[in-house]
Amino acid sequence: MEEKRRSRKGKAPRATVFLDIDAWIDSSLYEIGFKASEFWENLTIFSRRFRVYGAKRAAAELFSEGCTMLAVGAVVMLALAMPAFQETKGDWRAQDDYAVTFLDRFGQEIGQRGIRQRDSVPVDEMPDHVIKAVLATEDRRFFEHFGIDFIGLLRATAVNMRANSVVQGGSTLSQQLAKNLFLTNERTVERKIKEAFLALWLETNLSKKEILQLYLDRAYLGGGSFGIAAAADFYFNKQVKDLTLAEAAMIAGLFKAPARYAPHINLPAARARANEVLSNMVQAGLMTEGQVLSARLNPASAVDRGNREAPDYFLDWAFEEVKKIVPKGATHALIARTTIDLDLQEAAEESLEFHLRQYGKDYDVEEGAIVLMDTDGAVRALVGGRDYGQSQFNRATRALRQPGSSFKPYVYAAAMEAGFTPKSVVSDAPISWGNWSPQNYGRSFAGRVDLMTALARSHNTVPVRLARDHLGIPVIQRLVGEMGVETELNGHKTMVLGSSDVTVMDQATGYSVFANGGYTGTRHGIVQLTTHSGEVIYDVRKDAPPPRRVLSEKAVSYMNTMLVAVPEWGTGRRAALPGIRSAGKTGTAQSYRDAWYVGFTGNYVAAVWLGNDDYRPTNEMTGGTLPAMVWQRFMAYAHQNIELKPIVGIENPMLPPDGKAVAEAAGGAGGEEAGSRRPAHSMPLATRDVLDQMAELFRSAPALKAAQGPEALSAL
Repeated sequence: MEEKRRSRKGKAPRATVFLDIDAWIDSSLYEIGFKASEFWENLTIFSRRFRVYGAKRAAAELFSEGCTMLAVGAVVMLALAMPAFQETKGDWRAQDDYAVTFLDRFGQEIGQRGIRQRDSVPVDEMPDHVIKAVLATEDRRFFEHFGIDFIGLLRATAVNMRANSVVQGGSTLSQQLAKNLFLTNERTVERKIKEAFLALWLETNLSKKEILQLYLDRAYLGGGSFGIAAAADFYFNKQVKDLTLAEAAMIAGLFKAPARYAPHINLPAARARANEVLSNMVQAGLMTEGQVLSARLNPASAVDRGNREAPDYFLDWAFEEVKKIVPKGATHALIARTTIDLDLQEAAEESLEFHLRQYGKDYDVEEGAIVLMDTDGAVRALVGGRDYGQSQFNRATRALRQPGSSFKPYVYAAAMEAGFTPKSVVSDAPISWGNWSPQNYGRSFAGRVDLMTALARSHNTVPVRLARDHLGIPVIQRLVGEMGVETELNGHKTMVLGSSDVTVMDQATGYSVFANGGYTGTRHGIVQLTTHSGEVIYDVRKDAPPPRRVLSEKAVSYMNTMLVAVPEWGTGRRAALPGIRSAGKTGTAQSYRDAWYVGFTGNYVAAVWLGNDDYRPTNEMTGGTLPAMVWQRFMAYAHQNIELKPIVGIENPMLPPDGKAVAEAAGGAGGEEAGSRRPAHSMPLATRDVLDQMAELFRSAPALKAAQGPEALSAL
């Protein structure tokens, strides 16, 4: 008992300690709250001294809101600027490291790319009238603005509004240089925002003289000439320092539209444009009317260079290829023998322009791109757009577009490798993959169909079912990469129907595997690189990696058997070549933004894309209409007077005599081109529709009975 009493006495002081701590916490919190309220009351009393009323209060509120908006705007501007400044990473000056002279496949010179530093004429050494002509036309306030000229922009807007058309541009020389160095010509809001920020970046990091020097050295001036020094040599066989005022005005007029005003193509237009430049110099106060009078009376004449344009889109791509393959330590002045065939290049350009002129307005489509290569991978033609002078953006190698159904052959190829055959039967019926329920083009289903029919008529549910139930997205994604498609696919399940962006070059490369017996790694644009002294430093036959097989012989044979059905009785009948066996696939992206036809014969592989730079939807253009017609026209030319080779797995390169009957017996397409039966004639669409209707009426009309005797004459 005594011990228990002692233990209780020992615990009593501990309880007192806890009570003391609790009391201290309570009192401290009270004191802190009291002091805080006292501080707030004093602060409130103090702030009342600055309280304003009436007009002063309105001004204060506006100032406060302005500061808030300024802070928000700064955050937004920073968010917009960050993607633009990503473009400046890397050595963006490195493109002048190499100077390459390009030859076609037959050894004829076709153009140059790159600029050696000794070829660049310093601004200080250029004649005064050359600089004045450029600035008066392109950017009169160049030395006054900080990259964006708001005064010039307002002036250009006013002039354009009075003229009710685009007469003057508001872009500064710095903005134009930013576009030339870092960006593309795609007409998007994102590009214009980047251009503005990059112009500010250039003004911050370079002097005005350096910006002007880069602009004069890098601008495209027509005829395959980049930079004012190259243009002076090409058009006048002169150095820049020897240019007269009339010649300087003619070159200065090329910056706006080099293809339209190139003097070796259209001398009257070039002279008229040069006269405008002289007027600009007078209006800008850089010269007097008397000083330019002699140049007006004696306009410049260019050296006769012929009318054949350089294949500039191809040269741009080939220049990048040279920089990839040139050995380390090699001289930077090179001669490159390429694979291009200028006759095929011209045929491809003509086919694209012909069909866009004929049907572009009907389908609301403005641009296109083409890649043509031998089945061994040699690129014979590359069309990156309609007008290189207007836009140097290479739509064949840089534009990422949805391939639509032209992606399906990759899915079917994976299926062939997995053991399927063209006769394998799969259900074309409604399907859901998670929350995705794809539909066929005609919103109808065919039931159980073999894979050959499903591909030829472009049923959507069949490749989706193959991918979901048998293959898996990773298998397809891996095979596409192995077949030479360099663009990284998004890996989404909708990729099966072509939702993942690719380039035209990607498509031509991928389909070349079918044409080349299952081998990849053969695409090339450079045959040989030599120095100017004749030393061979690269030869594709010795230095290129060997081709590698990615599809088995059986899979290739199965795929080609299915793909030849597309132009014969499937969705690509407008691409059918007269008397020649071909294979291919149509493709139409969502909302009709992109349309494709990719196909091949035993001799060539070609990919055609049509669409708009601003991603505007077309007027329901499908791959089986205009793209197939473009493909058919230049491929028919390409196969004239050559030895026809059979498609791998197809014995006869010629169409069977009853090929037409087979096509008609196949009936409607039922896929993405359902109901499209018009042949590829070069006449207005409305006229073709009327003729098709008349032909259908004649086919469905009952047969006339033959008249006998005298009635025969009256029947006539």
